[in-house]
Amino acid sequence: MSDTIKVEPDEFLVREGEESNTMYYLSSGTMAVYKMKGDVEQQIGTIYSGELVGEMSFLDDRPRSASVKAISECELNVIPRHKLESYLKTQPKWYQALVGTLLMRLRKANARIRI
Repeated sequence: MSDTIKVEPDEFLVREGEESNTMYYLSSGTMAVYKMKGDVEQQIGTIYSGELVGEMSFLDDRPRSASVKAISECELNVIPRHKLESYLKTQPKWYQALVGTLLMRLRKANARIRI
């Protein structure tokens, strides 16, 4: 069973550029996604209950690509990297390659997005 955390409105869960070894499942609430443009953070997306938070950096072990802040009171399940790694080791190589390929393509698409 994973740990559960609560995040209050206007509180940041993660910050762009931070290292990552966890992702989160948003079980209730709404969160906003921000990226820096110069010296200003601009909202680029919204995360709703039932979605994952922080999955990209979690999966490819790269720094967080965006900041995430609670819009409303949020409850999240914490998923540590070691749990996913244990699971992936039990999967076929093609499945591991699929995850890696999709992640690489998503990172490239994100890099092309202009705010």
